[in-house]
Amino acid sequence: MCARRFLLVVFFLTLLVVASAFALFQFGQGVLISRATPQGRFEQQPPTSGPDYAQEANWIARPGLAGDPSSWVPQGAGTASAGGNAAVFYIHPTTYLRTDRWNAPLDDRESRDRAALFVRSQASALAGAGQVWAPRYRQAAFGAFLLESEDATQALDLAYADVARAFDRFLLEAGERPLILAGHSQGALHLTRLLREKVAGKPVARRVAAAYVVGWPVSAAADIPAFGLPACERADQARCVLGWQTFGEPANTDLITDVYDGSVGPTGQQRRREDLLCVNPLTGTRNGAAPPAANLGTLVPNGDLSDATLAPGQVGARCEGGFLLIGGEVPAIGPYVLPGNNYHVYDYALFWANVRQDAQQRLAAWRQR
Repeated sequence: MCARRFLLVVFFLTLLVVASAFALFQFGQGVLISRATPQGRFEQQPPTSGPDYAQEANWIARPGLAGDPSSWVPQGAGTASAGGNAAVFYIHPTTYLRTDRWNAPLDDRESRDRAALFVRSQASALAGAGQVWAPRYRQAAFGAFLLESEDATQALDLAYADVARAFDRFLLEAGERPLILAGHSQGALHLTRLLREKVAGKPVARRVAAAYVVGWPVSAAADIPAFGLPACERADQARCVLGWQTFGEPANTDLITDVYDGSVGPTGQQRRREDLLCVNPLTGTRNGAAPPAANLGTLVPNGDLSDATLAPGQVGARCEGGFLLIGGEVPAIGPYVLPGNNYHVYDYALFWANVRQDAQQRLAAWRQR
């Protein structure tokens, strides 16, 4: 696929993914649910029906894969192999936008193409720290996020089961290398469960240089203690969890906090806004603040969308009230700012070069340990 089409579709599809994931906050139980809810009931799948992760075809990105989309870099970023020897496990967001079933089939061409586009635009920021593994999985359809129902729960469970098996294969192939874990939207949700069930209390936790749980609300009190890794407090800290949700000003975060506040985390504690995890990607510090000069580069398409370049020194950011608030002159990265000045669509793009540097720094800190 040409670079022009790649950039155009990435920004458009990211809007759809984020809008669907947060549609409940925007539209409640109205017309959206009736139109977005998958048809029929969830159908149980045979245990052997999932992807065989020993097969290269079931990975979007992995070492040795021809045309690996995670190796894409914008102009001015150098090469993807500039950083280190970590093994990176990345979980892509929702790319199945139909309502004909609760989980995406593995052979759906549109969904596969979209997933590859997201790997190119997001996982590429982490590729400087090492090789990327990004699995195909039977993701939950976006309508599964709109209901609290048995069907929705089973759809998310099926998607996670694939991710968990892919992670097991990833660990087998990664050997004893340090690890970086990352996800966004649905991928970040699955990563929170992966941390609880596959990392916390396990020997593998010692190998995790960093876990990027980006774009999903995480409570430092009700969620983080179940992850087996603490929140990242400093830029030179390894074996910790980062997360942020980006807004412009004036920010209206009610669509998130109205649902988040009072919900119960895996620790049994109630989630509160004051406990929201915010690690500033510009500083690498929890609840940090930085001027635009600290931004090493925002991912920006050129005029005809034939390529992308990095625009440094334009966007500053500070953590306030559990959210990441941006300032400065935001370049023309796209028109898809959601209600409330929600820049969730651009959680990675706004800080692409800093995320890349952060991953390399945490890998270096892990080695020093």
